[in-house]
Amino acid sequence: MSVVVLLLGVGAYVLFQKARPYLHGSGCEVNTSTGKMPLDLEQGANAATIAAVAFRKQLPERAAVIAYATAIQESHIRNLAGGDRDSVGMFQQRPSQGWGSPDKLRDPVQATSKFFDALVKVKDYLDRDLHDAAQRVQRSADGRAYAQHEDDGVLLARAFTGREPGTARCWFPPDKRTASRRPEAVREMRRAFGGRLQVTGPSPLAYNAPSRPSAWNAVRVTNARAGWAVAAWAVTHAQVYGLTEIRYAGRHWRADAGHDGWTADKPAPTTAVIIQ
Repeated sequence: MSVVVLLLGVGAYVLFQKARPYLHGSGCEVNTSTGKMPLDLEQGANAATIAAVAFRKQLPERAAVIAYATAIQESHIRNLAGGDRDSVGMFQQRPSQGWGSPDKLRDPVQATSKFFDALVKVKDYLDRDLHDAAQRVQRSADGRAYAQHEDDGVLLARAFTGREPGTARCWFPPDKRTASRRPEAVREMRRAFGGRLQVTGPSPLAYNAPSRPSAWNAVRVTNARAGWAVAAWAVTHAQVYGLTEIRYAGRHWRADAGHDGWTADKPAPTTAVIIQ
């Protein structure tokens, strides 16, 4: 009888392990010292992009906090096709008010760049109340609404700018995985972070180059915050570009166990983010 019970237990465990990748669905989560926030995959990717553009422009963390609070209020950090009147994109910028063409404003990298370009023109924006700084950029109907999202903006900035390492994770089931497009992922990453990112490794980066899942690239970083910002970007974009593993600073994230987040990987380097 005990043998039968043991076999049943083993069988149940095997079935659970096979079903486990499907149980959690798709999503992302940020878990920092200031709290947790669930995100869907699109929100996670857009949040990582905001931090990347702030990195490219060498802006302080406070600028990212303002951008996050604004994007939460305007679109819930989603790249909306439309909105009030002719508003589009994450920040609901209006072409009729000189923000640019709809196509550019639907591009998260360009929309974020335009937001930051306007923000840094606000005198003493770092010393202003968040809602005041955001309102001077957005010129919305009620700028006080941005204030309610400041705590969430702080939380997102701590995770995606790399202040708190390994605090952003994403997951998706096997049937949502896509073919590897690592060259495109790296090019998009460099578009967001800027040309200062140096990329090496055996995987080719040329346009339309073949992408072998077993190959990899290394994104060199000069400090831990930059490294974790790059790593978070890669994790949040893994489903779109078919990335399977990210390694950095003694930890790794794997697509087949994404819900587990960042786990120990002692050999993972501190000088480069490995993307596979």
